[in-house]
Amino acid sequence: MKRSLLTAILAVTTTLGAGGAIAQTLIADPAALVTHEGTLKVMTKFGMQRLAPYFADLAKAYEAAHPGVTIELIQEDDDSIKSKSKTLVAANAMPDIFFSWTGTWGGNFVRGARAVDLTPVIGPGTEWGKALSPAAVDAFVYDGKNYGIPLYLDAKFMGFSKPAFEKAGIEVPTDLDALLVACDQLRAAGYTPIAIGNKEPWVGVHYIGQLLAYNVPRNVLEADFEPATATYDDPGYVAALEQFGQIADRCTVGKAMNGISYQTAIQELSDGKAAMYYQEIIEFDNAASATTTLKPEEFGFFRLPAPADAKGDAEALEGAPEGYMISSASENVALALDFMRFVTKPENGKILSAPPYGQPSAVVGGADAATMNPSVVGGLDDIAQASYLIQWLDTVNHPRVASAWLSGIQAYVGGDMSAEAVVASVRAAAEAAK
Repeated sequence: MKRSLLTAILAVTTTLGAGGAIAQTLIADPAALVTHEGTLKVMTKFGMQRLAPYFADLAKAYEAAHPGVTIELIQEDDDSIKSKSKTLVAANAMPDIFFSWTGTWGGNFVRGARAVDLTPVIGPGTEWGKALSPAAVDAFVYDGKNYGIPLYLDAKFMGFSKPAFEKAGIEVPTDLDALLVACDQLRAAGYTPIAIGNKEPWVGVHYIGQLLAYNVPRNVLEADFEPATATYDDPGYVAALEQFGQIADRCTVGKAMNGISYQTAIQELSDGKAAMYYQEIIEFDNAASATTTLKPEEFGFFRLPAPADAKGDAEALEGAPEGYMISSASENVALALDFMRFVTKPENGKILSAPPYGQPSAVVGGADAATMNPSVVGGLDDIAQASYLIQWLDTVNHPRVASAWLSGIQAYVGGDMSAEAVVASVRAAAEAAK
Protein backbone atom coordinates (compact mmCIF):
# COMPACT_ATOMS: atom_id res chain seq x y z
CA MET A 1 0.00 0.00 0.00
CA LYS A 2 1.26 3.47 -0.86
CA ARG A 3 1.72 4.94 2.61
CA SER A 4 2.45 8.37 1.11
CA LEU A 5 -1.25 8.58 0.40
CA LEU A 6 -2.24 8.16 4.02
CA THR A 7 -1.02 9.17 7.38
CA ALA A 8 1.39 6.61 8.75
CA ILE A 9 -0.55 6.27 11.96
CA LEU A 10 -3.14 3.54 12.38
CA ALA A 11 -6.28 4.71 14.16
CA VAL A 12 -7.83 2.38 16.68
CA THR A 13 -11.57 2.87 16.39
CA THR A 14 -14.32 1.50 18.58
CA THR A 15 -17.15 1.16 16.09
CA LEU A 16 -20.88 1.05 16.37
CA GLY A 17 -22.69 -2.25 16.23
CA ALA A 18 -22.91 -5.48 18.14
CA GLY A 19 -19.97 -6.46 20.25
CA GLY A 20 -18.26 -3.05 20.24
CA ALA A 21 -15.53 -4.56 18.07
CA ILE A 22 -12.26 -2.65 17.83
CA ALA A 23 -10.76 -2.24 14.39
CA GLN A 24 -7.67 -0.58 13.03
CA THR A 25 -8.14 1.61 9.99
CA LEU A 26 -6.08 4.09 8.05
CA ILE A 27 -6.71 7.81 8.27
CA ALA A 28 -6.98 9.87 5.12
CA ASP A 29 -4.31 12.55 4.78
CA PRO A 30 -5.68 15.89 3.51
CA ALA A 31 -2.16 16.93 2.48
CA ALA A 32 -1.48 13.80 0.40
CA LEU A 33 -0.29 14.48 -3.14
CA VAL A 34 -2.76 13.36 -5.81
CA THR A 35 -1.08 11.54 -8.69
CA HIS A 36 -3.47 11.41 -11.63
CA GLU A 37 -2.49 8.02 -12.94
CA GLY A 38 -3.61 4.46 -12.44
CA THR A 39 -6.93 2.66 -12.24
CA LEU A 40 -9.77 3.23 -9.81
CA LYS A 41 -12.47 0.62 -9.29
CA VAL A 42 -15.81 2.08 -8.24
CA MET A 43 -18.86 0.05 -7.15
CA THR A 44 -22.09 2.03 -7.45
CA LYS A 45 -25.79 1.40 -6.80
CA PHE A 46 -26.64 2.89 -10.19
CA GLY A 47 -27.02 -0.36 -12.09
CA MET A 48 -30.57 0.26 -13.33
CA GLN A 49 -30.68 1.25 -16.99
CA ARG A 50 -32.10 4.68 -16.16
CA LEU A 51 -29.35 5.44 -13.64
CA ALA A 52 -26.28 3.80 -15.19
CA PRO A 53 -25.26 6.75 -17.40
CA TYR A 54 -24.69 9.05 -14.42
CA PHE A 55 -21.48 7.48 -13.14
CA ALA A 56 -20.51 6.42 -16.66
CA ASP A 57 -20.59 10.05 -17.79
CA LEU A 58 -18.70 11.21 -14.69
CA ALA A 59 -16.03 8.59 -15.27
CA LYS A 60 -15.58 9.67 -18.89
CA ALA A 61 -15.36 13.34 -17.89
CA TYR A 62 -12.78 12.61 -15.18
CA GLU A 63 -10.73 10.45 -17.54
CA ALA A 64 -10.82 13.18 -20.19
CA ALA A 65 -9.48 15.70 -17.67
CA HIS A 66 -6.87 13.22 -16.43
CA PRO A 67 -5.73 10.98 -19.32
CA GLY A 68 -3.54 8.89 -17.04
CA VAL A 69 -6.56 7.66 -15.03
CA THR A 70 -8.90 4.78 -15.85
CA ILE A 71 -12.19 4.38 -13.99
CA GLU A 72 -13.62 0.86 -13.86
CA LEU A 73 -17.27 0.83 -12.83
CA ILE A 74 -19.09 -2.02 -11.12
CA GLN A 75 -22.74 -0.96 -11.44
CA GLU A 76 -25.22 -2.81 -9.21
CA ASP A 77 -28.86 -2.22 -8.27
CA ASP A 78 -30.73 -2.11 -4.94
CA ASP A 79 -30.85 -5.87 -4.59
CA SER A 80 -27.61 -7.06 -6.21
CA ILE A 81 -25.41 -4.56 -4.33
CA LYS A 82 -25.93 -6.53 -1.12
CA SER A 83 -24.78 -9.89 -2.43
CA LYS A 84 -21.99 -8.29 -4.46
CA SER A 85 -20.65 -6.46 -1.40
CA LYS A 86 -20.65 -9.65 0.66
CA THR A 87 -18.87 -11.57 -2.11
CA LEU A 88 -16.16 -8.92 -2.48
CA VAL A 89 -15.63 -8.68 1.27
CA ALA A 90 -15.26 -12.46 1.51
CA ALA A 91 -12.71 -12.38 -1.30
CA ASN A 92 -10.83 -9.39 0.17
CA ALA A 93 -11.43 -7.66 -3.15
CA MET A 94 -13.31 -4.49 -2.26
CA PRO A 95 -13.00 -1.80 -4.94
CA ASP A 96 -11.30 1.52 -4.20
CA ILE A 97 -14.67 3.26 -3.82
CA PHE A 98 -17.82 1.41 -2.83
CA PHE A 99 -21.46 2.19 -2.10
CA SER A 100 -22.76 2.01 1.46
CA TRP A 101 -25.94 2.58 3.37
CA THR A 102 -25.79 4.19 6.79
CA GLY A 103 -26.48 2.38 10.06
CA THR A 104 -25.14 -1.07 10.82
CA TRP A 105 -24.53 -1.81 7.14
CA GLY A 106 -21.87 0.91 6.99
CA GLY A 107 -20.77 0.06 10.51
CA ASN A 108 -19.86 -3.45 9.38
CA PHE A 109 -17.29 -2.02 6.96
CA VAL A 110 -15.89 0.17 9.73
CA ARG A 111 -15.85 -2.67 12.24
CA GLY A 112 -14.01 -4.88 9.75
CA ALA A 113 -11.42 -2.15 9.01
CA ARG A 114 -12.60 -2.01 5.40
CA ALA A 115 -13.17 1.76 5.27
CA VAL A 116 -10.75 4.67 5.54
CA ASP A 117 -11.31 7.20 8.34
CA LEU A 118 -12.23 10.34 6.38
CA THR A 119 -12.51 12.72 9.34
CA PRO A 120 -9.51 14.88 8.34
CA VAL A 121 -10.95 15.48 4.86
CA ILE A 122 -14.73 15.54 5.38
CA GLY A 123 -15.22 16.01 9.13
CA PRO A 124 -16.28 19.11 11.08
CA GLY A 125 -14.67 22.33 9.89
CA THR A 126 -13.27 20.88 6.66
CA GLU A 127 -13.93 22.60 3.34
CA TRP A 128 -15.40 19.47 1.77
CA GLY A 129 -17.52 18.68 4.80
CA LYS A 130 -19.05 22.17 4.79
CA ALA A 131 -19.98 21.69 1.12
CA LEU A 132 -22.30 18.80 2.02
CA SER A 133 -25.55 18.53 3.97
CA PRO A 134 -24.54 18.39 7.67
CA ALA A 135 -27.20 15.79 8.51
CA ALA A 136 -26.10 13.62 5.59
CA VAL A 137 -22.46 13.80 6.64
CA ASP A 138 -23.37 13.00 10.26
CA ALA A 139 -25.28 9.88 9.18
CA PHE A 140 -21.94 8.26 8.28
CA VAL A 141 -20.29 9.01 11.63
CA TYR A 142 -19.24 6.03 13.73
CA ASP A 143 -17.79 6.55 17.22
CA GLY A 144 -17.26 10.20 16.41
CA LYS A 145 -15.38 9.61 13.16
CA ASN A 146 -16.44 10.15 9.53
CA TYR A 147 -16.34 7.19 7.19
CA GLY A 148 -18.72 8.01 4.36
CA ILE A 149 -19.25 10.55 1.59
CA PRO A 150 -23.01 11.14 1.23
CA LEU A 151 -24.21 11.42 -2.36
CA TYR A 152 -27.97 11.89 -2.12
CA LEU A 153 -30.90 12.07 0.29
CA ASP A 154 -33.66 9.47 0.33
CA ALA A 155 -36.97 8.79 2.05
CA LYS A 156 -40.10 6.71 1.50
CA PHE A 157 -43.46 8.04 0.26
CA MET A 158 -46.67 6.69 -1.22
CA GLY A 159 -46.69 7.69 -4.87
CA PHE A 160 -50.14 7.84 -6.45
CA SER A 161 -51.99 8.41 -9.70
CA LYS A 162 -54.08 11.58 -9.61
CA PRO A 163 -56.34 10.31 -12.42
CA ALA A 164 -57.04 7.10 -10.46
CA PHE A 165 -57.93 9.05 -7.33
CA GLU A 166 -60.16 11.34 -9.36
CA LYS A 167 -61.94 8.43 -11.03
CA ALA A 168 -62.54 6.77 -7.66
CA GLY A 169 -63.70 10.06 -6.15
CA ILE A 170 -61.23 10.03 -3.25
CA GLU A 171 -58.89 12.48 -1.57
CA VAL A 172 -55.43 11.87 -0.15
CA PRO A 173 -56.02 9.84 3.04
CA THR A 174 -54.97 11.42 6.31
CA ASP A 175 -54.80 8.31 8.51
CA LEU A 176 -54.46 4.57 8.10
CA ASP A 177 -58.19 3.85 8.29
CA ALA A 178 -58.83 6.38 5.53
CA LEU A 179 -56.16 4.66 3.40
CA LEU A 180 -57.91 1.33 3.78
CA VAL A 181 -61.26 2.84 2.80
CA ALA A 182 -59.61 4.52 -0.20
CA CYS A 183 -58.26 1.12 -1.25
CA ASP A 184 -61.78 -0.34 -1.26
CA GLN A 185 -62.98 2.50 -3.50
CA LEU A 186 -60.01 2.23 -5.86
CA ARG A 187 -60.52 -1.51 -6.25
CA ALA A 188 -64.18 -0.88 -7.05
CA ALA A 189 -63.05 1.62 -9.69
CA GLY A 190 -60.99 -1.07 -11.43
CA TYR A 191 -57.50 -0.44 -10.04
CA THR A 192 -55.07 -2.47 -8.00
CA PRO A 193 -55.06 -0.04 -5.06
CA ILE A 194 -51.36 -0.49 -4.16
CA ALA A 195 -48.88 -2.27 -6.39
CA ILE A 196 -46.33 -4.22 -4.39
CA GLY A 197 -43.62 -6.73 -5.20
CA ASN A 198 -42.04 -8.44 -2.21
CA LYS A 199 -39.88 -10.92 -4.10
CA GLU A 200 -37.05 -8.75 -2.82
CA PRO A 201 -38.13 -8.82 0.84
CA TRP A 202 -36.81 -5.38 1.77
CA VAL A 203 -39.97 -3.99 0.15
CA GLY A 204 -42.27 -5.26 2.89
CA VAL A 205 -39.69 -4.39 5.53
CA HIS A 206 -39.83 -0.76 4.38
CA TYR A 207 -43.56 -0.66 5.18
CA ILE A 208 -42.83 -2.11 8.60
CA GLY A 209 -40.09 0.43 9.27
CA GLN A 210 -42.44 3.37 8.76
CA LEU A 211 -45.23 1.71 10.74
CA LEU A 212 -42.84 0.99 13.62
CA ALA A 213 -41.93 4.68 13.78
CA TYR A 214 -45.65 5.37 14.20
CA ASN A 215 -46.32 2.63 16.76
CA VAL A 216 -43.15 2.39 18.88
CA PRO A 217 -41.60 5.33 20.77
CA ARG A 218 -38.31 6.47 19.26
CA ASN A 219 -36.23 5.79 22.37
CA VAL A 220 -37.52 2.22 22.45
CA LEU A 221 -36.81 1.68 18.76
CA GLU A 222 -33.28 2.98 19.02
CA ALA A 223 -32.56 0.84 22.08
CA ASP A 224 -33.85 -2.21 20.21
CA PHE A 225 -31.61 -1.47 17.22
CA GLU A 226 -28.66 -2.39 19.47
CA PRO A 227 -28.63 -6.10 20.38
CA ALA A 228 -27.01 -5.31 23.73
CA THR A 229 -30.06 -3.30 24.83
CA ALA A 230 -32.78 -4.89 22.69
CA THR A 231 -35.91 -6.39 24.26
CA TYR A 232 -38.53 -6.15 21.47
CA ASP A 233 -41.31 -6.26 24.02
CA ASP A 234 -43.20 -3.11 23.05
CA PRO A 235 -46.75 -3.93 21.82
CA GLY A 236 -46.20 -1.53 18.92
CA TYR A 237 -44.22 -4.20 17.06
CA VAL A 238 -47.18 -6.53 16.79
CA ALA A 239 -49.48 -3.59 16.07
CA ALA A 240 -47.29 -2.47 13.14
CA LEU A 241 -47.28 -5.96 11.65
CA GLU A 242 -51.04 -6.27 11.97
CA GLN A 243 -51.49 -2.89 10.28
CA PHE A 244 -49.32 -4.06 7.41
CA GLY A 245 -51.50 -7.15 7.27
CA GLN A 246 -54.56 -4.93 6.83
CA ILE A 247 -52.84 -3.03 4.03
CA ALA A 248 -51.84 -6.31 2.38
CA ASP A 249 -55.38 -7.71 2.57
CA ARG A 250 -57.36 -4.65 1.46
CA CYS A 251 -54.93 -2.79 -0.78
CA THR A 252 -52.61 -5.26 -2.53
CA VAL A 253 -52.53 -8.66 -4.25
CA GLY A 254 -51.92 -10.27 -0.85
CA LYS A 255 -49.78 -13.41 -0.68
CA ALA A 256 -48.96 -13.18 -4.39
CA MET A 257 -46.72 -10.18 -3.66
CA ASN A 258 -43.94 -12.58 -2.61
CA GLY A 259 -43.60 -13.71 -6.22
CA ILE A 260 -43.57 -10.21 -7.79
CA SER A 261 -40.44 -8.08 -8.23
CA TYR A 262 -40.40 -4.48 -7.05
CA GLN A 263 -39.60 -3.33 -10.59
CA THR A 264 -42.70 -5.08 -11.94
CA ALA A 265 -44.78 -3.43 -9.23
CA ILE A 266 -43.62 0.10 -9.92
CA GLN A 267 -44.32 -0.53 -13.61
CA GLU A 268 -47.96 -1.20 -12.72
CA LEU A 269 -48.24 2.34 -11.37
CA SER A 270 -46.40 3.75 -14.40
CA ASP A 271 -48.73 1.83 -16.75
CA GLY A 272 -51.88 3.14 -15.07
CA LYS A 273 -52.94 -0.27 -13.74
CA ALA A 274 -52.29 0.49 -10.08
CA ALA A 275 -53.30 3.59 -8.15
CA MET A 276 -50.41 3.67 -5.67
CA TYR A 277 -46.89 2.37 -5.10
CA TYR A 278 -44.86 2.89 -1.91
CA GLN A 279 -41.55 4.20 -3.18
CA GLU A 280 -38.39 6.09 -2.42
CA ILE A 281 -38.08 9.70 -3.52
CA ILE A 282 -35.25 8.56 -5.79
CA GLU A 283 -37.85 6.55 -7.74
CA PHE A 284 -40.21 9.44 -8.49
CA ASP A 285 -38.65 10.17 -11.88
CA ASN A 286 -38.91 6.50 -12.78
CA ALA A 287 -42.56 6.14 -11.76
CA ALA A 288 -43.82 8.93 -14.02
CA SER A 289 -41.98 10.34 -17.01
CA ALA A 290 -42.51 11.45 -20.59
CA THR A 291 -42.27 7.81 -21.70
CA THR A 292 -44.73 6.27 -19.19
CA THR A 293 -48.53 6.17 -19.30
CA LEU A 294 -48.60 8.08 -16.01
CA LYS A 295 -47.18 11.53 -16.72
CA PRO A 296 -45.20 13.61 -14.20
CA GLU A 297 -48.05 16.12 -13.79
CA GLU A 298 -50.39 13.22 -12.96
CA PHE A 299 -48.14 11.89 -10.21
CA GLY A 300 -48.66 12.79 -6.56
CA PHE A 301 -47.24 11.59 -3.26
CA PHE A 302 -48.00 11.54 0.44
CA ARG A 303 -46.55 9.94 3.53
CA LEU A 304 -47.81 6.50 4.44
CA PRO A 305 -50.63 7.59 6.77
CA ALA A 306 -50.21 6.96 10.49
CA PRO A 307 -52.89 5.19 12.55
CA ALA A 308 -55.10 7.63 14.42
CA ASP A 309 -53.97 6.21 17.78
CA ALA A 310 -50.23 6.15 17.01
CA LYS A 311 -48.15 5.58 20.16
CA GLY A 312 -44.92 6.57 18.43
CA ASP A 313 -44.15 9.63 16.33
CA ALA A 314 -46.70 10.46 13.61
CA GLU A 315 -44.29 13.00 12.09
CA ALA A 316 -41.39 10.57 11.65
CA LEU A 317 -40.33 9.57 8.15
CA GLU A 318 -38.44 6.53 6.97
CA GLY A 319 -35.27 7.32 5.06
CA ALA A 320 -31.57 8.02 5.13
CA PRO A 321 -28.83 9.49 2.96
CA GLU A 322 -26.81 7.05 0.89
CA GLY A 323 -23.21 7.39 -0.14
CA TYR A 324 -19.73 5.96 -0.64
CA MET A 325 -16.73 4.80 1.35
CA ILE A 326 -13.06 4.47 0.45
CA SER A 327 -11.50 1.04 0.83
CA SER A 328 -8.68 0.77 3.36
CA ALA A 329 -7.08 -1.70 0.94
CA SER A 330 -6.95 0.85 -1.87
CA GLU A 331 -3.50 1.63 -3.23
CA ASN A 332 -4.57 5.10 -4.31
CA VAL A 333 -6.74 6.65 -1.63
CA ALA A 334 -5.77 10.21 -2.59
CA LEU A 335 -6.94 9.65 -6.17
CA ALA A 336 -10.14 8.00 -4.94
CA LEU A 337 -10.90 11.04 -2.79
CA ASP A 338 -10.13 13.38 -5.68
CA PHE A 339 -12.61 11.51 -7.87
CA MET A 340 -15.30 11.72 -5.19
CA ARG A 341 -14.66 15.47 -4.79
CA PHE A 342 -15.33 15.70 -8.52
CA VAL A 343 -18.49 13.61 -8.18
CA THR A 344 -19.77 15.91 -5.41
CA LYS A 345 -19.24 19.20 -7.23
CA PRO A 346 -22.43 21.33 -7.23
CA GLU A 347 -22.77 21.13 -11.01
CA ASN A 348 -22.73 17.34 -10.87
CA GLY A 349 -25.18 17.43 -7.96
CA LYS A 350 -27.61 19.43 -10.09
CA ILE A 351 -27.43 16.81 -12.83
CA LEU A 352 -28.06 14.08 -10.26
CA SER A 353 -31.05 15.91 -8.76
CA ALA A 354 -32.79 16.53 -12.09
CA PRO A 355 -34.56 14.10 -14.46
CA PRO A 356 -33.92 11.42 -15.52
CA TYR A 357 -32.04 10.61 -12.29
CA GLY A 358 -34.10 12.41 -9.64
CA GLN A 359 -31.63 11.64 -6.83
CA PRO A 360 -31.71 14.66 -4.47
CA SER A 361 -28.07 15.64 -4.08
CA ALA A 362 -26.48 15.91 -0.63
CA VAL A 363 -24.26 18.68 -1.98
CA VAL A 364 -24.99 22.22 -0.78
CA GLY A 365 -26.10 24.00 -3.96
CA GLY A 366 -26.49 20.68 -5.74
CA ALA A 367 -30.21 21.05 -6.36
CA ASP A 368 -31.98 23.50 -8.66
CA ALA A 369 -35.75 23.51 -8.28
CA ALA A 370 -36.06 25.00 -11.77
CA THR A 371 -34.67 21.84 -13.36
CA MET A 372 -36.03 19.24 -10.92
CA ASN A 373 -39.24 17.25 -10.89
CA PRO A 374 -41.65 19.30 -8.71
CA SER A 375 -42.54 16.13 -6.80
CA VAL A 376 -38.89 15.61 -5.87
CA VAL A 377 -38.70 19.23 -4.70
CA GLY A 378 -41.82 18.70 -2.61
CA GLY A 379 -40.42 15.46 -1.21
CA LEU A 380 -37.29 17.26 -0.08
CA ASP A 381 -39.45 19.80 1.74
CA ASP A 382 -41.24 16.93 3.47
CA ILE A 383 -37.94 15.37 4.49
CA ALA A 384 -36.86 18.70 5.99
CA GLN A 385 -40.09 18.88 8.02
CA ALA A 386 -39.89 15.33 9.41
CA SER A 387 -39.39 15.07 13.17
CA TYR A 388 -36.71 12.46 12.56
CA LEU A 389 -35.68 9.92 9.92
CA ILE A 390 -35.93 6.27 10.88
CA GLN A 391 -33.34 4.32 8.91
CA TRP A 392 -34.10 1.25 6.80
CA LEU A 393 -34.63 -1.75 9.11
CA ASP A 394 -32.50 -4.01 6.92
CA THR A 395 -29.46 -1.74 7.13
CA VAL A 396 -29.73 -0.12 10.57
CA ASN A 397 -29.99 -3.45 12.37
CA HIS A 398 -27.40 -6.12 13.09
CA PRO A 399 -27.28 -8.56 10.11
CA ARG A 400 -28.89 -11.37 12.15
CA VAL A 401 -31.77 -9.10 13.12
CA ALA A 402 -32.13 -7.72 9.59
CA SER A 403 -32.31 -11.27 8.25
CA ALA A 404 -35.02 -12.14 10.77
CA TRP A 405 -37.08 -9.16 9.67
CA LEU A 406 -36.64 -9.97 5.98
CA SER A 407 -37.58 -13.64 6.24
CA GLY A 408 -40.23 -13.01 8.86
CA ILE A 409 -42.15 -10.46 6.81
CA GLN A 410 -42.22 -12.76 3.80
CA ALA A 411 -43.49 -15.58 5.99
CA TYR A 412 -46.08 -13.27 7.57
CA VAL A 413 -47.34 -12.17 4.17
CA GLY A 414 -47.50 -15.80 3.04
CA GLY A 415 -49.55 -16.80 6.08
CA ASP A 416 -46.80 -18.99 7.56
CA MET A 417 -46.05 -16.86 10.64
CA SER A 418 -48.15 -14.78 12.98
CA ALA A 419 -47.23 -11.22 13.94
CA GLU A 420 -46.25 -12.46 17.38
CA ALA A 421 -44.03 -15.17 15.87
CA VAL A 422 -42.24 -12.65 13.67
CA VAL A 423 -41.45 -10.44 16.66
CA ALA A 424 -40.29 -13.49 18.61
CA SER A 425 -37.91 -14.43 15.79
CA VAL A 426 -36.51 -10.89 15.71
CA ARG A 427 -36.08 -10.93 19.49
CA ALA A 428 -34.26 -14.27 19.28
CA ALA A 429 -31.98 -12.91 16.53
CA ALA A 430 -31.10 -9.90 18.68
CA GLU A 431 -30.34 -12.17 21.63
CA ALA A 432 -28.09 -14.33 19.44
CA ALA A 433 -26.28 -11.23 18.20
CA LYS A 434 -25.32 -10.01 21.69
